[in-house]
Amino acid sequence: MDTSTDAGHRDHEKDTLLLYLQRRRGDLLGKLDGLGEYDIRRPLVPSGTNLLGLVKHVASVEVEYFGEVFGRPSGRVLPWMADDARPEADMWATPEESRESILELHAFSAEHSDATIEALPLDAPGAVPWWPEERRSVTLHQILVHMISETAQHAGHADILRELIDGSLGRGADDPNLGALDAEGRAAHVQRVEAGARVASGHPG
Repeated sequence: MDTSTDAGHRDHEKDTLLLYLQRRRGDLLGKLDGLGEYDIRRPLVPSGTNLLGLVKHVASVEVEYFGEVFGRPSGRVLPWMADDARPEADMWATPEESRESILELHAFSAEHSDATIEALPLDAPGAVPWWPEERRSVTLHQILVHMISETAQHAGHADILRELIDGSLGRGADDPNLGALDAEGRAAHVQRVEAGARVASGHPG
């Protein structure tokens, strides 16, 4: 067996996973661009989900997953993650927590996480103390996939919130996933979807 080829494959796989994680981080952060303090903080759905809170949450959990789990604590104290913190404290930014401080936390978390990912092999063992005991034992590969999934999920939440705020979609006008619909075409599409839903549900009127 060619161990050098096998190691190269593992390095390529790790690089690919890291790239996807970094892209999803960028997607999430991009949803704050061009918005004022109120819009990045205000809740727009019954759960209280808000843009700056999503960034705070993702940064907080990521620094723990790639820190404590692999014996590489960041040294950063996050009081909203403590056992005695108020519920959902990591999901919103208080008036005393500035946009700049949350963005700095996200940058710090990303740098610390990337250092862990680069330093360890994909099969490096770790333990997640806040998971049930029967599944606490993990590998770097598993946590990388977990954080890509978590970040992508919250980037999707942020995408919807931003659309509710000002109608912005995806990564902007150049996003190839949006297609070529202009405002009129988009409105017509929404009408088609609404009409289809009414017909399918037996309420065409």
